[in-house]
Amino acid sequence: MSLLIVSLDNTVLNVALPALQRELHASVAGLQWTIDAYTLVLASLLMLSGSTADRIGRRRVFQAGLVIFTVGSLLCSLAPSLSLLVVFRMVQAIGGSMLNPVAMSIITNTFTDPRERARAIGVWGGVVGISMAAGPLVGGLLVDSVGWRSIFWINLPVGLAALLLTMRFVPESRAPKPRRTDPVGQVLVVVLLGSLTYAIIAAPDAGWASPRILFFAALAAVALAALIRYEPRRPEPLIDVRFFRSAPFSGATAIAVSAFAALGGFLFLSTLFLQDVRGLSALRAGLWMLPMAAVTFVCAPLSGRLVGSRGPRFPLLLAGVAMTASGVLFAVLDAETSNVTLLTGYVLFGLGFGFVNAPITNTAVSGMPRAQAGVAAAVASTSRQIGSTLGVAVIGAVLASGVGTASYRAGFVAASRPAWWILTGCGVCVLVLGWVTSGRWARGTARRTAERLAAPEAVPERAGSPIH
Repeated sequence: MSLLIVSLDNTVLNVALPALQRELHASVAGLQWTIDAYTLVLASLLMLSGSTADRIGRRRVFQAGLVIFTVGSLLCSLAPSLSLLVVFRMVQAIGGSMLNPVAMSIITNTFTDPRERARAIGVWGGVVGISMAAGPLVGGLLVDSVGWRSIFWINLPVGLAALLLTMRFVPESRAPKPRRTDPVGQVLVVVLLGSLTYAIIAAPDAGWASPRILFFAALAAVALAALIRYEPRRPEPLIDVRFFRSAPFSGATAIAVSAFAALGGFLFLSTLFLQDVRGLSALRAGLWMLPMAAVTFVCAPLSGRLVGSRGPRFPLLLAGVAMTASGVLFAVLDAETSNVTLLTGYVLFGLGFGFVNAPITNTAVSGMPRAQAGVAAAVASTSRQIGSTLGVAVIGAVLASGVGTASYRAGFVAASRPAWWILTGCGVCVLVLGWVTSGRWARGTARRTAERLAAPEAVPERAGSPIH
């Protein structure tokens, strides 16, 4: 239920973007911030929330997240301006950061058998399909009949029900050896993601070579360099670089960024095209996107079963091929101009995204000690949100630069072609990384990484002797 309200919130909001644009007089950059303000804060806080839950209690943090997210949703529905809506979306994100990684940690510690865990994660991933299927329809119906503010109301009863069910059924759990906080690393992550996102979104208006954009780009580079230098020196860093010695884990992280960048960009382009270019209502636009969501809903649990029985390679390869084919269809054949090719492109993307989610999550947590499940799941979730943030930022910037002062109807298809090539590249990344990081060599690196991570817990460190 927590994943449902978080995923549904983003899906519904995409359908409401044109209504927001009209009522609040928002630019393309303003629309980008309504989405990226949420994903940016979410990506910045996920690892902190995961480690905090491991330390003070997963159920406690999960319940706090449900309360904050629900209150944030209520505030969003009352926002009188675009600026305050962006601020209240950040409040939502603070609560959202306490939900997904903590819930995944609860699932990982409940289902200890690898096959059962893969199937449970497949069901978990299926909720994304449900939200994608219900979001456009529910959002379109609400926007057309009541208004865009009502899209945030649906989070209130679901959030309250999830809170009551958590109090009744979810047991409290903690990590035997929780990690300490890393305030310096946390600040560096916020500076890195915030500066990079701002530079990308503001560049089309300010100019890519303007001093303001160059300053924030340089600030992001400095934060990244400082993070790489600082984190390995800490005994318990915010980002444990040892995780990335596992090729499957590193691959899952990169695949998550690529796949969710493609999803964020795909939904952003599709929503603006269907409503601003074709002139469809929010409900009819939601109906057009329903086949993509339905295919995702069907494929997600099937992907979980395939991961449990055959491993992650086949679902990842299938996902990469389908997402690449969808991108090529739009980039080369201008799929938007024909109903048949438009529908085919949507179905192909839904097929690819439906198969990619379960192997990402399962690979990220399966090779790690259960004591660090919260942190490992948080890294995977952070990768998703970074991908979504960058996808909307980059695709929106490319679209804004291409359209310029022209109307959407006149210049949208031509302006969006470079964006579709970027989404095609994301599909290729999923395909190549899925192949490289799922073979025998990759499994060997995962096994050795798990042994290194477990060694400090199994072998006490003697005074004066380092653990290798």
